[in-house]
Amino acid sequence: MSTNQIKTNYPALLTLVTVFFFWGFVAASNGILIPFCQSHFSLTNFESQLLGSAFFGAYFIGSLFLYLGSSFLKFDIVNKVGYKKAIIIGLAISILGALIMIPSTNANSFGMMLLSLFIVALGFSLQQTAAQPFAISLGDETTGAHRLNFAGGINSFGTTVGPIIVSYFLFGSLTSELSPSPSNINTLYLILAGVFLFVALVFTFSKLPSGKNDEKIENSPNASKALIGITIAILGLIAVGNFTSISKTILLSLLIVSIVGVLIYSNKLAVKNSEGWGAMKYPQLIYGMIAIFVYVGVEVSIDNNFGALLKTPGYLTKEGLSENEISKYISLYWGSLMIGRWIGAISVFQLSKLYRFIATIIVPFIAFGIILYANYLKGTNITDLYNYAIVILIGIVAFLSAQEKPVRTMIIVSTLAIISMLIGVYTTGLLSVYAFISGGLFCSVMWPCIFALSVTGLGKHTSQGSAFLITMILGGAIIPPFQGAIGDSWDIHSSYIIAAFCFAGLLILTLLIKKSLSNQNIDVDNIQSEAGH
Repeated sequence: MSTNQIKTNYPALLTLVTVFFFWGFVAASNGILIPFCQSHFSLTNFESQLLGSAFFGAYFIGSLFLYLGSSFLKFDIVNKVGYKKAIIIGLAISILGALIMIPSTNANSFGMMLLSLFIVALGFSLQQTAAQPFAISLGDETTGAHRLNFAGGINSFGTTVGPIIVSYFLFGSLTSELSPSPSNINTLYLILAGVFLFVALVFTFSKLPSGKNDEKIENSPNASKALIGITIAILGLIAVGNFTSISKTILLSLLIVSIVGVLIYSNKLAVKNSEGWGAMKYPQLIYGMIAIFVYVGVEVSIDNNFGALLKTPGYLTKEGLSENEISKYISLYWGSLMIGRWIGAISVFQLSKLYRFIATIIVPFIAFGIILYANYLKGTNITDLYNYAIVILIGIVAFLSAQEKPVRTMIIVSTLAIISMLIGVYTTGLLSVYAFISGGLFCSVMWPCIFALSVTGLGKHTSQGSAFLITMILGGAIIPPFQGAIGDSWDIHSSYIIAAFCFAGLLILTLLIKKSLSNQNIDVDNIQSEAGH
């Protein structure tokens, strides 16, 4: 047996990770755009969260159409056109969305802005579907996880600097105290369209491999029906919401219950007769799909509602923060995800046990220093962020205790996240702010853990299972407006109890996945986190 490894195509990888950066950049920037739109269009908390719904809903719609189209044609569309061309097409779609933002803001139309953001994210959905397996293909399969971790680190860097850069464009300068102008959004999205075009041209004329693959996909009509059922539930409840006066909280509660119910019922049917269900016949995948739905939902919801919370009088300051004072806290939240993912990336390097321990302590504070320095360049007073170092120390101890074992990691970080959210809800001031921001640190390692556990034991259905997991990014479109609706009914501070319930749900789902794998005689302690987001 040959021991030669295929060398990683580093020039191609460096070109590829540019799209990872922009996914994070735009997603995290919604935390700044949402409070701006809430003030400018006089929106409720629920209505402002529709920006996130448009963005993350596009991931579900895009993934669903690709899956159903591939099932109908009996070949994987992305594999057929090739990863490279699929990313270029995805960038073209995102360019169109960015350009539509300009007439949207000129018309002062929030609805058109939602459409623009939806189209941008629709392009991202295609890019992400192609880019993750593309990264794995740019070298030896055994080191594919390393390349995903590297790409995930770049994605996290985008989430960290995104709020700062967007804040700059909204307010005109790094230190401006002026009110934002809608025309500044035009400038931002015109530049984004130009950058997307530049990256598309780089991909077009680069020597990247095509990434074509003629592998046939398994037809799973029953799984298709389940996903269509979820789509019908979404459209049906949207229609009910538009034509009746039923509470948004009730409708969103019913939607969440419907999605979870369809998935659990589908698995029960699949256990009785697995024909036509594909990957959905595995309980660990179903629990994993629900977990991804909840994880993405709570990760996005903490951030998307954070701006409104920080503006609330009496929460952090007597008057509440102005819009241009929010970005440093949003930046630290997404920076916390970068800190955790950089810790996870240490395993890429062949370090001795001692040096690995040292790196696990030093690397998080290097990342923290980058976050502080980025905000310092903006002219922001960062002295109130220094004590967050204590939270980082707690995170380091937690990650060391978890020993890179997905089940143990999920149990530890979910428990700490529940405690943090409860502290955040029942306190005010910087302690509460730190508690909510720490949710990003604990979320940082959840995607790879859930992903690795969910696809374990799927065999030939692994690729299909991965695609199903990605559709559940849908949680980012539903849980944030649900929390926003709770905030409208109660108050935005109390609404963060939803985050605590989400983390409690993730803890329960982890235990269910563990039980399911144990029933299949799979040793959960030998599973390693292998996917990056």
